Amino acid sequence: MRVVVAVVGKPRDALAAPIRDYETRAARYWPLDVHEVREESARSLTADVVRAREAERLASKLPTGALVVACDELGRSMTSKDFAAWLQAERESARDVAFVIGGAYGLAPSLRDSSSRRIALAPWTLPHELARLVLAEQLYRAGTIVRGEPYHK
Repeated sequence: MRVVVAVVGKPRDALAAPIRDYETRAARYWPLDVHEVREESARSLTADVVRAREAERLASKLPTGALVVACDELGRSMTSKDFAAWLQAERESARDVAFVIGGAYGLAPSLRDSSSRRIALAPWTLPHELARLVLAEQLYRAGTIVRGEPYHK
Protein backbone atom coordinates (compact mmCIF):
# COMPACT_ATOMS: atom_id res chain seq x y z
CA MET A 1 0.00 0.00 0.00
CA ARG A 2 1.10 3.49 -0.87
CA VAL A 3 -0.26 6.72 0.51
CA VAL A 4 -0.49 9.39 -2.15
CA VAL A 5 -1.19 13.04 -1.43
CA ALA A 6 -2.21 15.04 -4.50
CA VAL A 7 -2.40 18.72 -3.70
CA VAL A 8 -2.77 21.98 -5.56
CA GLY A 9 0.21 24.29 -5.20
CA LYS A 10 3.52 24.28 -3.41
CA PRO A 11 3.75 25.29 0.24
CA ARG A 12 5.00 28.80 0.76
CA ASP A 13 6.70 30.73 3.50
CA ALA A 14 6.08 29.75 7.10
CA LEU A 15 4.19 26.51 6.35
CA ALA A 16 6.71 24.97 3.95
CA ALA A 17 9.13 23.71 6.61
CA PRO A 18 6.52 22.15 8.94
CA ILE A 19 4.76 20.49 5.99
CA ARG A 20 8.01 18.94 4.76
CA ASP A 21 8.91 17.90 8.31
CA TYR A 22 5.63 16.06 8.92
CA GLU A 23 5.64 14.50 5.45
CA THR A 24 9.16 13.21 6.13
CA ARG A 25 8.05 11.84 9.50
CA ALA A 26 4.92 10.24 8.00
CA ALA A 27 7.03 8.55 5.32
CA ARG A 28 8.73 6.52 8.08
CA TYR A 29 5.40 4.75 8.65
CA TRP A 30 3.65 4.75 5.27
CA PRO A 31 5.15 4.67 1.78
CA LEU A 32 4.30 8.28 0.90
CA ASP A 33 4.20 10.00 -2.50
CA VAL A 34 3.34 13.69 -2.63
CA HIS A 35 2.31 15.22 -5.94
CA GLU A 36 1.96 18.98 -6.22
CA VAL A 37 0.05 20.27 -9.21
CA ARG A 38 0.13 23.80 -10.54
CA GLU A 39 -2.40 26.29 -9.23
CA GLU A 40 -4.61 27.72 -11.96
CA SER A 41 -4.49 31.49 -12.27
CA ALA A 42 -7.91 32.90 -11.45
CA ARG A 43 -7.44 35.97 -13.59
CA SER A 44 -10.40 36.25 -15.96
CA LEU A 45 -11.62 32.73 -15.05
CA THR A 46 -14.57 31.68 -12.97
CA ALA A 47 -14.08 29.61 -9.82
CA ASP A 48 -15.74 26.67 -11.60
CA VAL A 49 -13.20 26.76 -14.43
CA VAL A 50 -10.31 27.03 -11.96
CA ARG A 51 -11.60 24.04 -9.95
CA ALA A 52 -12.16 21.98 -13.12
CA ARG A 53 -8.66 22.60 -14.47
CA GLU A 54 -7.05 21.85 -11.12
CA ALA A 55 -9.18 18.69 -10.79
CA GLU A 56 -7.83 17.42 -14.12
CA ARG A 57 -4.28 17.89 -12.88
CA LEU A 58 -5.04 16.23 -9.55
CA ALA A 59 -6.79 13.28 -11.20
CA SER A 60 -3.75 12.65 -13.40
CA LYS A 61 -1.67 12.03 -10.26
CA LEU A 62 -3.96 9.39 -8.74
CA PRO A 63 -2.84 5.75 -9.01
CA THR A 64 -5.15 3.41 -10.86
CA GLY A 65 -7.31 1.43 -8.45
CA ALA A 66 -6.53 3.64 -5.47
CA LEU A 67 -9.09 4.48 -2.82
CA VAL A 68 -9.54 8.21 -3.48
CA VAL A 69 -10.18 10.34 -0.41
CA ALA A 70 -11.37 13.91 -0.90
CA CYS A 71 -10.37 16.26 1.89
CA ASP A 72 -13.51 18.33 2.28
CA GLU A 73 -15.01 20.21 5.21
CA LEU A 74 -18.32 18.40 4.61
CA GLY A 75 -16.64 15.00 4.81
CA ARG A 76 -16.68 12.51 7.66
CA SER A 77 -14.91 13.53 10.83
CA MET A 78 -12.71 10.98 12.55
CA THR A 79 -10.68 10.94 15.71
CA SER A 80 -6.97 10.38 15.28
CA LYS A 81 -7.35 6.83 16.61
CA ASP A 82 -10.19 6.10 14.18
CA PHE A 83 -8.15 7.51 11.30
CA ALA A 84 -5.16 5.37 12.29
CA ALA A 85 -7.31 2.22 12.50
CA TRP A 86 -8.92 2.95 9.14
CA LEU A 87 -5.56 3.62 7.45
CA GLN A 88 -4.08 0.44 8.94
CA ALA A 89 -7.05 -1.56 7.62
CA GLU A 90 -6.40 -0.13 4.16
CA ARG A 91 -2.73 -1.09 4.50
CA GLU A 92 -3.73 -4.65 5.30
CA SER A 93 -5.92 -4.75 2.18
CA ALA A 94 -2.83 -3.66 0.18
CA ARG A 95 -4.82 -0.93 -1.53
CA ASP A 96 -3.28 2.45 -2.34
CA VAL A 97 -4.94 5.41 -0.65
CA ALA A 98 -4.87 8.76 -2.44
CA PHE A 99 -5.81 11.95 -0.60
CA VAL A 100 -6.72 14.98 -2.71
CA ILE A 101 -6.61 18.57 -1.50
CA GLY A 102 -8.00 21.28 -3.73
CA GLY A 103 -6.73 24.78 -4.23
CA ALA A 104 -8.03 28.16 -3.10
CA TYR A 105 -11.48 27.43 -4.56
CA GLY A 106 -11.65 23.87 -3.22
CA LEU A 107 -12.24 20.67 -5.16
CA ALA A 108 -14.31 20.45 -8.31
CA PRO A 109 -17.61 18.64 -7.68
CA SER A 110 -16.64 16.04 -10.29
CA LEU A 111 -13.55 15.01 -8.31
CA ARG A 112 -15.16 15.35 -4.91
CA ASP A 113 -18.25 13.36 -5.93
CA SER A 114 -16.29 10.60 -7.67
CA SER A 115 -14.05 10.02 -4.64
CA SER A 116 -14.51 6.81 -2.66
CA ARG A 117 -14.60 8.68 0.62
CA ARG A 118 -14.63 12.21 1.97
CA ILE A 119 -12.98 13.22 5.19
CA ALA A 120 -13.04 16.48 7.07
CA LEU A 121 -9.71 17.67 8.42
CA ALA A 122 -11.56 20.27 10.49
CA PRO A 123 -15.15 21.38 10.90
CA TRP A 124 -14.34 24.63 9.11
CA THR A 125 -12.76 25.56 5.79
CA LEU A 126 -8.95 25.52 5.85
CA PRO A 127 -6.57 27.17 3.41
CA HIS A 128 -5.15 24.40 1.23
CA GLU A 129 -1.63 24.76 2.63
CA LEU A 130 -2.93 24.43 6.18
CA ALA A 131 -5.06 21.42 5.15
CA ARG A 132 -1.89 19.79 3.81
CA LEU A 133 -0.10 20.42 7.10
CA VAL A 134 -2.99 18.95 9.10
CA LEU A 135 -3.12 15.86 6.86
CA ALA A 136 0.65 15.34 7.05
CA GLU A 137 0.60 15.59 10.84
CA GLN A 138 -2.31 13.14 11.08
CA LEU A 139 -0.55 10.67 8.78
CA TYR A 140 2.46 10.85 11.09
CA ARG A 141 0.27 10.56 14.19
CA ALA A 142 -1.56 7.57 12.68
CA GLY A 143 1.76 5.81 12.17
CA THR A 144 2.76 6.35 15.78
CA ILE A 145 -0.64 5.13 17.00
CA VAL A 146 -0.43 1.97 14.89
CA ARG A 147 3.05 1.21 16.24
CA GLY A 148 2.11 2.10 19.82
CA GLU A 149 4.66 4.89 20.05
CA PRO A 150 4.24 7.70 22.62
CA TYR A 151 3.65 10.66 20.25
CA HIS A 152 -0.15 10.38 20.56
CA LYS A 153 -1.19 11.11 24.15
